Amino acid sequence: MKSIYVGIDISKNTLDFCIKSSNGISFQKIDNKIRNIRKLLKTLVKMNVKVFIAMENTGYYNYNLYQVLESFDFNVYVLDPKHIKRSIGLVRGKNDKVDAKRIAFFIERNHQDFECWEPCSEAVKSLKILMGQRKSKIKQRKGIKQQMTDLRDIAFNSSTRKLIKINQKAINELDRHIKEIETLIRAEIKSEPALGAQVKRIKTVPGIGDVTAWMITIKTEGFQRLTDPRKLACFAGVVPFEQQSGTSLKTKPRVSKMADMALKSVLQMAAMRAVRMKNDLQAYYLRKVEEGKNKMSVLNAVRNKLIHIAMALIKNQTNYKNRLELS
Repeated sequence: MKSIYVGIDISKNTLDFCIKSSNGISFQKIDNKIRNIRKLLKTLVKMNVKVFIAMENTGYYNYNLYQVLESFDFNVYVLDPKHIKRSIGLVRGKNDKVDAKRIAFFIERNHQDFECWEPCSEAVKSLKILMGQRKSKIKQRKGIKQQMTDLRDIAFNSSTRKLIKINQKAINELDRHIKEIETLIRAEIKSEPALGAQVKRIKTVPGIGDVTAWMITIKTEGFQRLTDPRKLACFAGVVPFEQQSGTSLKTKPRVSKMADMALKSVLQMAAMRAVRMKNDLQAYYLRKVEEGKNKMSVLNAVRNKLIHIAMALIKNQTNYKNRLELS
């Protein structure tokens, strides 16, 4: 059966399609609306060919595509934009049409190296949106708190003091919003008993609390992808890689900057909590530090261990058991 390769460049209002077949290349631009997407994809079905569709992960703007693609039997790939950017070499200029073409050519050459996209559950979809909103609220709160700090240094009259009170009210309101969002997150997890059991299971690991468990749930699509702890650790940027070339370049292994920073950040906080508690990870941390290891390197190893332990619990369907004997 013949194959066609479709690259989609996604923006808020429009979608640019590049359709590459044995007959050549064609382009189409449509509105980013479910009705328009479904109409175009039906024309691909009528061609009676094997369809490979690729797009970059752009967050919310992908959701209409995801909803429509669930009802079609296409080979779909959601790619990291950095992967495509680094694969095309030196280029000058860009636009939506050219980007769609680059995605189509990329997936034609490399589709065998990627896993096909699979739709996630409704609860996981909701979790992604809710966690995105939570992150936005926390960022707003952080900005206002910084303004409060600056204002307190120059609170020389009644106007600035009143402004401080206004900002404090905004912070209190954001705190309320964050708590309400977290309540919705817990409700979504409870709506799927199997998912709720998995989240509860990884929270038995020392240091892993609600936010870390929620983040791992989202990044693994409800524990359906990236379940290999090594791949998840690479994705999180906690695996050190060697830097060596001949005899002129050889440095200590370092973690890569190409990482999911949201996951890496929450794992850092989880590791810092874990080494403050009486458990196996604290014993490991203290032992390595006493041996002269760099504290940050050991803490990174703890982050790696947290991922491996959590994924082992998911695989074996068990809870964490502390092997450290407390006196």
